[in-house]
Amino acid sequence: MDRKELLKSPEYWTASIQMELYRQIEAFMKENNFNKTQLAEYLGCSKGYITQLLSGDFDHKLSKFIQLSLAIGKIPEFCFTDIDEYIQNETQSYKNTMVLSDKCPFSTFSLSNIIIEDAA
Repeated sequence: MDRKELLKSPEYWTASIQMELYRQIEAFMKENNFNKTQLAEYLGCSKGYITQLLSGDFDHKLSKFIQLSLAIGKIPEFCFTDIDEYIQNETQSYKNTMVLSDKCPFSTFSLSNIIIEDAA
């Protein structure tokens, strides 16, 4: 699979969002000195659910993703970009290092900033 095919893959974007949610939750836990049990109590869920979150073993509905983001004090911002335009900009950004998307300049996280190795 080449980079262009990868960027058109739903699995790539799902994994990217899951990794960012994981990163945000980990940062929240560190900032608040929470362990898994304390985070579960704070979020009102089970410790097993937190284990699933932190292991990447989840596929949330959008409403749950937003609820979790807001619970840790983060606003989940998304933007929609034409695939071909994204690939062209991403390729150019990849060559020149990471550059924020001008379409989402205030995004708390922008998937356009995630660089992975070419899967080919």
